[in-house]
Amino acid sequence: MMEACGALTEALLQRPWLPVSISGCKLSAKSWFGETAYHILLTDMHCVWEERLDSAAIQKRAQELNRRLRAPVKAFFSHLCKVVQPCLSGSDGQPDGEAQISLSRQEDGNISMKLKSELAGLPFYWDFHCTPAPVTVVCVQLVRPLLAMSHLLQRQVEQLGGLLVRKDAEIQDYRENGATLSRERLQTTVFEEQTYREDFMAKALPLLRSEQPDALGFDADLQHLYATIVAHGDARGHKRKLSEEDKAPAEEPAVASSQGVPVSCEAGEDREQSLDTQVNPAGAKMADRATVQQSLPVTSVPAERPSSKPKKKKVGLFR
Repeated sequence: MMEACGALTEALLQRPWLPVSISGCKLSAKSWFGETAYHILLTDMHCVWEERLDSAAIQKRAQELNRRLRAPVKAFFSHLCKVVQPCLSGSDGQPDGEAQISLSRQEDGNISMKLKSELAGLPFYWDFHCTPAPVTVVCVQLVRPLLAMSHLLQRQVEQLGGLLVRKDAEIQDYRENGATLSRERLQTTVFEEQTYREDFMAKALPLLRSEQPDALGFDADLQHLYATIVAHGDARGHKRKLSEEDKAPAEEPAVASSQGVPVSCEAGEDREQSLDTQVNPAGAKMADRATVQQSLPVTSVPAERPSSKPKKKKVGLFR
């Protein structure tokens, strides 16, 4: 179970954060849909909600919401993905004109998304029950990538500042050697990092407040940077896992020596018999004869169990 949850988390980590709007509520969302499982995250930058369901949980909820539905998960899960995925990817259009999705906030702090569509000519209902995500999930999916992005962008700014200083020195050298501008509008002032930073903050912060909450989302460049950071971290984790697996065989021989023989007591008896044979050759034949007589009853062939295969009934999606 822990490995399955870890696989779901890693699969979701590769997905980008996308801006969505449901029932007039603007959110950032990321979602992953497998063959018969899904994991979604929603955030308004005040809270993060999530829901993850496996095949058994999806089957149970489908039967609770659709009493007449009698079908395996694979039979209707593709329809659910087809209707829901455009809503969670920022797409305004719907693949099915009859599909409707609504979002409501619950008093307990949860979020509920209700879906109504049509499957095989009959209404198909689905509810997403999103609860506040654990701190570990928020850190893995949002906080850690954002901190890595911030650090990377800060290093980029520092390198660009150093490049501007060198450009100013290059321009000053041209001027001292008699070079002049052909167009005065191209002239720039000398770059001073502290002055530029104070001026930028004074102008950008008011704009950031006025553009909320849209300014808190991920544009195309930030989505690309997020994907790059996540892929780099995943590659490092994969290398670390491979190095741990390379070290593991060095510790296996001691364990294999104790588990290589199916029955340890029989192996011990064989070793004792071999030692007795070397010490007392006269008793070797008697020991071999006793060993053969003891092994005969064990070779009995177990009776085959009759196999019963239930007949499969052909049924539709609904009964």
